[in-house]
Amino acid sequence: MNNNYLDRFIFTAIAEDLGDGDHTSLACIPSDAEGKAQLIIKEKGILAGIEIAFRIFKKVDPVLEVNLLLKDGAEVNPGEIALIAGGRILSILQAERLVLNIVQRMSGIATATRRYVSAVKGLHTKILDTRKTTPGMRFLEKMAVRTGGGENHRWGLYDMILIKDNHIDFAGSIETAIRRVTVYLTEKQMRLPVVVEARSLADVREIIRVGNIDRILLDNFKVGETREAVGIIGGRYKTESSGGITLENIRDYAVCGVDYISVGALTHQISSLDMSLKAIE
Repeated sequence: MNNNYLDRFIFTAIAEDLGDGDHTSLACIPSDAEGKAQLIIKEKGILAGIEIAFRIFKKVDPVLEVNLLLKDGAEVNPGEIALIAGGRILSILQAERLVLNIVQRMSGIATATRRYVSAVKGLHTKILDTRKTTPGMRFLEKMAVRTGGGENHRWGLYDMILIKDNHIDFAGSIETAIRRVTVYLTEKQMRLPVVVEARSLADVREIIRVGNIDRILLDNFKVGETREAVGIIGGRYKTESSGGITLENIRDYAVCGVDYISVGALTHQISSLDMSLKAIE
């Protein structure tokens, strides 16, 4: 976690919400009034983002006392208290929605990830996220995936070579795309992992023939095709399955022997975990 990036994100999020002032709270609450509020879990799941919540409260008001009662990664149930914040009520109210938005979404992602990870328990296959993330929140969403037991795919366009269908089509062929990547990395004196997407078993054979890559991504392969592709690859390269994979069929794909399964739904088709921040009377 890059703390400078996180602090900039929190500052921007607070400014977006606060504008020229929380006029409702300023009208209702004396400026020097103090109190406490607790973050209440309302749905079973995996908690994520509680450390981020602590940092948000402290950025809003460094004097606030924030007591974390649960840790990131904890299995939580309705009625449990995740944290208690005490101090200036106006500060607590300013932080309330941002804390809830972050912790609820991160916990929803962690909970969904845990379900997928549990579905392949006992097999060597690792569950990956994708770049299908909320703009500006990728670092938080990928942190939530790790909290849920998954692993991160590439963080952006800069830390991995991923030759997908459009790259291949625009380049003209699989071989041309791979050759150009090899030349590019050599000229730039860069060492990045090279992953190539295969759309058919013929593509798999072509990628193997050309070589000079690290992983073959089997895109939208059926289970039987995946099993055959893994056999053809024969351990020469790491394998990844992606596309059309759900909780109902993910174990079938994992049993085929793929090293990774990437699931975009971990970050773009999740439900936030229900919770609320309530005053302690």
